[in-house]
Amino acid sequence: MRDKRFVAIHRGGSLSREEHNQLIKWAHACVCHVLTLLPRGIDERLNDALDVAKAWENEQASVGEARNASLQAIAVANESSDPVSIAIARSVGHAVATAHMADHSLRAAEYALKAIKAANKSIEKERKWQDEHMPPEVRVLLLSARYKS
Repeated sequence: MRDKRFVAIHRGGSLSREEHNQLIKWAHACVCHVLTLLPRGIDERLNDALDVAKAWENEQASVGEARNASLQAIAVANESSDPVSIAIARSVGHAVATAHMADHSLRAAEYALKAIKAANKSIEKERKWQDEHMPPEVRVLLLSARYKS
C-alpha cells in the first residue's frame, strides 16, 4: 500500500502541490548530481526526460508527458549493459515519474546511490549531499519515508 503522505490532495492524500514540486525538484537534483558518472555522456532521451521533469515542476508539462518521458528513460536503462548507466537512467526515470506518483522521488535518490556504488564512489558522501539538499518543506517526509521502507 502506498504511503498516503505522498498522494496529492486532489487524489485523496495530503500532499500539496508545493510539496509535490519540492519532491520533483529534489529528485531532479539527485540525478543531476551523478550525471558526470555516465561513461559516454548523457543519452538525449534522458536529457529530454529531465527537461520534462523541470517543465512539470513549472506547470509547463502534463503528467502524461512525464509518464512518457519516464518510459523513455527506462528504455535507455534496458538498452544498456553498464551498471552505472543503468542506475542513472533508472534514476532519471523515477525523477520524472515523480510527477505521476510523488514517492518515485525516493527511488530516484536510491538509484543515484546505486550509480555511486557501481562507480566505486562513497555512498555515505552522496547520501549526505542528498540530505543536505532536501527542501525544508519535505525534509521530514523524505526522512521518515526513507527509514520506514
